[in-house]
Amino acid sequence: MEITRLAADDEVGCADAAALLVATNKLDCPEALIPTARSFAAQLRYGWDGDPGQAFAARDEDGTLVGLIHAEIPTFDNTDLVWFEVDVHPDHRGRGIGTALVRHGEQLARDLGRTSLGMSHWDLPKAAAFARRNGFEAKAIEVNRRQDLGALDWTVVRALYDEAVRASTAYELVRVDGRLPDELLDGMVAVTESINDAPKDDLDIEDDVYSPERLRSYEEAQFQHDRGLYRVIAREKATGVLAGHSTITVERERPWIAEQADTAVAREHRGHRLGALVKTAMLLWMREAEPALTQLDTWNAESNAHMIGINEQLGYRIVARAIATQKTLPAT
Repeated sequence: MEITRLAADDEVGCADAAALLVATNKLDCPEALIPTARSFAAQLRYGWDGDPGQAFAARDEDGTLVGLIHAEIPTFDNTDLVWFEVDVHPDHRGRGIGTALVRHGEQLARDLGRTSLGMSHWDLPKAAAFARRNGFEAKAIEVNRRQDLGALDWTVVRALYDEAVRASTAYELVRVDGRLPDELLDGMVAVTESINDAPKDDLDIEDDVYSPERLRSYEEAQFQHDRGLYRVIAREKATGVLAGHSTITVERERPWIAEQADTAVAREHRGHRLGALVKTAMLLWMREAEPALTQLDTWNAESNAHMIGINEQLGYRIVARAIATQKTLPAT
């Protein structure tokens, strides 16, 4: 078996990687949202916000892709950390391929001077046993929920929106399709940082660090992924201060699929149902702006009871649970 780095311009390699992810998740998590070959390549080029990671392919002696490791390597914050996802084709499991990929990832981290390793896996007994064998400890539970917009009761959405409007009369909503106007950029940095109040459970990670440059990098990365980018922002009328936002991206390659990128409310503006306001306002907007949209995915820490409560009111259902694990690299 040979493990080599996968390049974003390797069309065959990215197609093989996407096919492997389809095969692994058909067994492990049939409803998981799987990247296409094109979006997998874009992730290698641009990452989520202009901070791309690296992927490595394990091929057998016939050149067949049997395993894959994708490493996220933060540079804006958490610069001691590398976060992995490891996938092995179901037909090739039990042969040490996954362990070999983890060892490859550990060496990558050492070469980069990083000491903390994270790895996510679906909430499955065999996956948990694999993580434990490789020295990883479970630190948090993350839940993927999905909203079926075709079956959504829009009278419920409208009622929740109207209720939130009545509770937030000191605020107004701003819609942004695409790039943020320059005059909103600094305010959005502060609002985006509010996501750091979301539960981290036992994860040993630093707060995310945002800047105008990072927000612009995020926008550019989403456009390079060929995604539509929508924001609904709550602004305090009296001061013009931005108080909360909801952001989603819509795929252009698969225009029925969207992802909830972020919903956050600044601490000093909580208690006015702004989270419900921006989320319901976004849904009502998308009903008009993206008529092909049928699926909206979101992720939350299982312990994030407040946001989960809003999502359940809006008809989200659980797709899967994932376990976030960590370990510290021993000194060499």
